[in-house]
Order: sequence, then structure tokens, then C-alpha cells
Amino acid sequence: MTSAAHSPSRNLGQDTIIVLVGLMGAGKSCVGRRLALRLDIPFIDADMEVEAAAGCSIVDIFEQYGEEAFRDGERRVIARLLDGPPSIIATGGGAFIDEQTSALIADKALSVWLRADLETLVSRTSGRSHRPLLNDSDPREILSALIDQRYPVYAEADIVVDTGLDSANVTCERVIDALADHIPSAKMPRDSDMT
Repeated sequence: MTSAAHSPSRNLGQDTIIVLVGLMGAGKSCVGRRLALRLDIPFIDADMEVEAAAGCSIVDIFEQYGEEAFRDGERRVIARLLDGPPSIIATGGGAFIDEQTSALIADKALSVWLRADLETLVSRTSGRSHRPLLNDSDPREILSALIDQRYPVYAEADIVVDTGLDSANVTCERVIDALADHIPSAKMPRDSDMT
């Protein structure tokens, strides 16, 4: 019996939840929106879903309840999203680090790590106050430490796509190519399919 993941008629966008993982500034939301358009499925920003569920911003959740409470809410929200229809889900930087969340993602979705170097991350996150982990110290030092801590875990994702200061469209094309390589039988959209 052929599994759904390897069915010759598989249309990736209609059959699969794709979860984008990586550090803040890797481009998960920007690339995710473009990927969702290409695959004709909804895009979901998990951080926005957490904020909607909590009724306040992530910064407020961290300040009022702490990181542990945020991670607990994030875990519940992602579990709900993974039980939903096919979509592209951009997760927060720490979501895939949580063992329960990463196990759920491994069981119910295809994970794609958008891997960015330190310079790219610093460039994309500088001057933004909505990232609680970067608000209390030197962002470069924090991002460097997070790279050391998290990249070995992100490396467990199903697919790894390098991203830099290229446009989100370029990175989206890299993700499309990587998905096609990962699941050769999947029907992937071509550039000519876009109007």
C-alpha cells in the first residue's frame, strides 16, 4: 500500500501541513505567505494565533506571565493548528525547541527549517521591539547564543533551506525546489502557473 506521502497523484498543497521553523528574522512569515499563495492553501502565523487566544501581545504574555506560560499556550495553539486542514504554519523561534511541539510537528506535518546566518538575523531584527527575547540585552549576543542552542534542534526538521538577505520570493523558490526534491511524486506549482 502506498502512503499518502508517496502517492503518485499527490498534490502537496492540498494534502499537507507545512510548518516553517527557525530563529526570529529567518523569514518564516514572509516566505510562508508567498508559499501559501503558490500552493493555494492558507497561511497561519502561530504567534498571531497565540496572541488571539491569549487576548494580548506576546510581549505582554512574557511580561505578565513569563516564558513558561507563553510556551504552554504556544504548544496548545500549535496542536490545534496541526489538527486543522492543510496550511502553511509559521512558528515562533522557540516552538520547535519544545519536545512535545516538535514531536507533534513530526507526526502531523512536514517541517522546513529556514536557516539564516547571524548577520542576516541581526539585520532583520534590529530596531524591532516586538521580540521579547531581544529586548533585554545585546541582540547580536542573544541571537548568537540562540544559534548555538537551537540550530542542532532545528537540524532535525524534514527539510533545510538556507536563507540570507535574498528576497522572500527567492527563498520561496528554494523551498518549492526543496519540497519537490523531498517528495518527487508531489505536484508542485511552476513559476508559469502564477499570474
